[in-house]
Amino acid sequence: MTNSPIQAVVFDWAGTTIDFGSRAPVVALLEAFAEAGIAITQAEARIDMGRAKRDHVRALLALPRIAALWQAKMGTASTEADVDRLHDAVEPKMRAAARDCAQLIPGAAELVADLRARGVKIGSTTGYTRPMMADILPLAADQGYAPDAVVCAGETVAGRPSPLMMWKALVELGAWPARACVKVDDAAVGIGEGLEVGAWTVGLSASGNGVGLAPEALAGLPPAERAERVETAARALREAGAHYVIESVADLAPVLAEIESRITRGERP
Repeated sequence: MTNSPIQAVVFDWAGTTIDFGSRAPVVALLEAFAEAGIAITQAEARIDMGRAKRDHVRALLALPRIAALWQAKMGTASTEADVDRLHDAVEPKMRAAARDCAQLIPGAAELVADLRARGVKIGSTTGYTRPMMADILPLAADQGYAPDAVVCAGETVAGRPSPLMMWKALVELGAWPARACVKVDDAAVGIGEGLEVGAWTVGLSASGNGVGLAPEALAGLPPAERAERVETAARALREAGAHYVIESVADLAPVLAEIESRITRGERP
């Protein structure tokens, strides 16, 4: 088995390697806002998915409908203190929800084992904070997935779509040049992160936030509706600039083989 010309693959977590449908953040955000007396929708919770959770809360409070609700209920516009309070409320809920949604997406462990056998380093970046990841990391390891470097929200000055978390991951991995690395993500901000680094980017349409359904629910849709929902998610990832878009990590091996060939030919992302 020959070594791969790919130096590293950096994966997102929810909707990419665990939690098919990226459901945990939605559960936590809806609960935290409800406790504050503000009813947000699943669709609103998913708009800025992939961002650091503090940035995500701030973006939700800035949505016109939610901002108006907040003003009506609180008598004033939201402040950074409100962002802090809601984020602090979200964190334990995220930890509990993430623990309940920590099942690996089919194909992830096998793919990573194959990459490692060919000398590829495995990294990850996430919008989750380190406390939110505390239960996920051992649960994922028990299922056969343990990245060599994990960079969490708050561990760099800016989160996604800035490139700082992925740069930090590549530094920790000792992986370079970035044009020989790959970012795999289900959210547009994660694709943006990879593009800013100068890596190849692969978007995941069916398993992530764009569709937002558990595998059983997705499989239960009428074929035409399933195809439409997956294509809508895929279109958003293509518009974000993804070099490739596939349904889930289970479909990644052929894409990585093509990227390997392109790297070998001297092509750049």
